[in-house]
Amino acid sequence: MIHLNIGSNLNSNFGTRFDNITIAINILINSKLKILRISNFYETPSYPNQTHPKFLNVGILVNFDKNCNELIKKIKLIEKKMGRLKAKKNDPRIIDIDIIDFKGLLIDSGELILPHPKAHLRNFVLYPILEIDPKWSHPILKKNVQFLINSLSQKSRIEITRLKKNVNIEI
Repeated sequence: MIHLNIGSNLNSNFGTRFDNITIAINILINSKLKILRISNFYETPSYPNQTHPKFLNVGILVNFDKNCNELIKKIKLIEKKMGRLKAKKNDPRIIDIDIIDFKGLLIDSGELILPHPKAHLRNFVLYPILEIDPKWSHPILKKNVQFLINSLSQKSRIEITRLKKNVNIEI
């Protein structure tokens, strides 16, 4: 299984943060990814600068017939098409697509580190995974997603909001 996380904290020419994420998922589908599950939207404060707009995130579970290098190329192209600018780390952005786990592979190639090096520390990654793949276990830590959520600080566990809104896509 392949876990992706898609986030947005800026409106764009495409519309709202919700629209940005929906459009990115549609482009992924048109790029020959098979979407298996999509989480609800989750909202969190921006880090480290909480004066920036809040982030929306979704987790998606996908199948992809090619390797992770092909997937990262597709992701970078989608981000570019949607107007993502490479600015300072943690700056607001229209779209951000991260590979969290690619079939349990362990990779550190400079351009790509798998599993995502901070996945186990991020509420906006873990809660969507719990929703769509509750049996997922971190490939390095060998801990399940519920254990990782329980390991987050209380602040991190309470500052995330699961919205009663889904991505408007038929899968």
